[in-house]
Amino acid sequence: MILLDTDVLIDVALDRAPHADAAAKLLDHLERAPRSAFVAWHTISNFYYLVRPIRGGAAAKDFVEGLIRFVTVAPTDTEALRYATSLPMRDFEDAMQVAAARACGAEFIVTRNTKDFRRSPIAAKNPEDALEALT
Repeated sequence: MILLDTDVLIDVALDRAPHADAAAKLLDHLERAPRSAFVAWHTISNFYYLVRPIRGGAAAKDFVEGLIRFVTVAPTDTEALRYATSLPMRDFEDAMQVAAARACGAEFIVTRNTKDFRRSPIAAKNPEDALEALT
């Protein structure tokens, strides 16, 4: 099990070079292995907030609808949020990603910003390394 960080989804949705290709290959792999990946609940709202102004609301929702056909939302609650507040991470949103990863039993978090997860108790991998680990 893995948890996808928001930046991976945005890279694909907005075709952000040079990152989109690796992220798209990872999503393609995950689509062939349904329910092997999770996203945090707040990832979806952050994704929509950032993609809607560029691609439009309908396209952002279509992406989310396609994504949740093969990716599951991590089951988080108040205890997960408490856990996030206890983590020694600079970015609270990243701590929330870690809490979501913990809640779903993710082996690692897939993000383009692995350096932001140096203090995370759950390892982070970039999309290329994640795909290699999964295949």
